Amino acid sequence: MTISPASSASEELLERVRVNLARIRERIEKSGRDSRSIRVVAVTKTFGVEYVAAALTLGLTSFGENYVDELCAKREATDAIAASWHFLGKLQSNKIARAVRCADVLSSVARVKELERIAALSPGQVIDVQVDVAHEPGRNGVAPGDVGAIVRRAQELELHVRGLMVVAPQGEKATRVAFLTTNALADEWGLKERSMGMSDDLELACELGTTEVRLGRALFGPRMSEGHLT
Repeated sequence: MTISPASSASEELLERVRVNLARIRERIEKSGRDSRSIRVVAVTKTFGVEYVAAALTLGLTSFGENYVDELCAKREATDAIAASWHFLGKLQSNKIARAVRCADVLSSVARVKELERIAALSPGQVIDVQVDVAHEPGRNGVAPGDVGAIVRRAQELELHVRGLMVVAPQGEKATRVAFLTTNALADEWGLKERSMGMSDDLELACELGTTEVRLGRALFGPRMSEGHLT
């Protein structure tokens, strides 16, 4: 199943995404940043490949997925097209092998055992370390005080640590703390990329130093039902 961006997105869908992307760029500019300096990762979780096609047609080349099965299906559908795929979900031990085959960037690495498995399967794999500032039960990520140890171990294993990723907690104050902490840690460890900001908090993320925002709803509209893939 291979898609052609020019033919697989309807005109109505293409126009909707075009309008949404223009609004996103306006929001970035209003935050005081040059919209060309912020990478937009189109999060296609639950959206069909026609949404990927629309984003590609409009010049977006970075895509994010939370589930390995969807990641691999959409990667296969765009295999001949210059697109970069980011895995954003919690890595499950039994799916790491598939994840490294399908993802250009593993953006949610949080445990030493994940690093060791990734290094064995895919030497030099590009990763982000996910930071957990909120310490909420069930939230993926590394405590801020442990980020250095994870980064050092990844580098010892000759993985390419691209940067840090964070999913901010609810509330503007908590979000601000999460972004400031992540940005400072990236500076401390000499990491270029800071993947901070989603549909509701991208302005604050831009103000506080993000290099990329991960957007689904702001770009595509309300999410499709879980498991939808066409």
